[in-house]
Amino acid sequence: MRNVFLFLKRYSVFIFFLVLQGLALSMLFSYNRFHQTAYGMFSNEVAGNVNKRVNNVESFFTLSEQNKALRQQNAALLSYLPSGSVIPDTSFQLVADTVAVDSLKAYRQYQYFDAKIISNSVFLQQNNMVLHRGSAQGIVPNMAVVGTGGLIGTVISVSENMSIVMSLLHRQSKVIAVLKKGSGLGEVSWDGKDPRFLVLSKIPKTVVVKKGDTVVSSPYSDKFPPGLPIGYVEKIDQDQETNTYKLKIRTAVDFYAVQHAYIVKNLLQEEMDQLKKTVIKE
Repeated sequence: MRNVFLFLKRYSVFIFFLVLQGLALSMLFSYNRFHQTAYGMFSNEVAGNVNKRVNNVESFFTLSEQNKALRQQNAALLSYLPSGSVIPDTSFQLVADTVAVDSLKAYRQYQYFDAKIISNSVFLQQNNMVLHRGSAQGIVPNMAVVGTGGLIGTVISVSENMSIVMSLLHRQSKVIAVLKKGSGLGEVSWDGKDPRFLVLSKIPKTVVVKKGDTVVSSPYSDKFPPGLPIGYVEKIDQDQETNTYKLKIRTAVDFYAVQHAYIVKNLLQEEMDQLKKTVIKE
């Protein structure tokens, strides 16, 4: 306590000056419109800058949660894309009174699950990814895997909470694809050389192909939703053995930097498999 009194005694004049200065400034800004406006603008600017920096810090620490929420939202929205639905042809039904029944009800065919990539390889001949979703989350082998840019690969093995994906950068990967403009059914594979490029083969020479054309997943696949980007035509060559085009395409997904993916479930897959089994038995 003695030190406090000594401090006040030593700096009493300076403290008294600060009090008077504060009182003078208060009176100046309270009764002078110009200074009051200037002070308000200055204080608002300072407060705004402080709040902006605080918000930036808070956003940085919550970025992971925000990204997770956005991925879940994107998965829900992707599940309701028109390309993921089928409309059964019920314009005619055979009934006792021979009345035709018309229905336009659309059935959702594909459901998307967001997933984080926890392991990825691009420099091997058989490149795979590991996702943090498995059988406990409803994932099974043969499901398609896509990224925000386009097609990634196929689930080939599943544990309780993880799954292994054979990416397009795998020598055994084969995907049926078409040119986005609506023609040129072919097969996409990887030649094991540059992870930035794939090969689209068996394109008939009757098809007009140009550099920059988009290659997408085929509408005839029961695994991949139709129209998913696979790559873009980079170079056009001719396959002399089959008399067809052999196209070098740049991947739509950057496999060097991809971190998140969506696993796609075909909700009609079980019905399709049952139908195929009946054909095999016959």
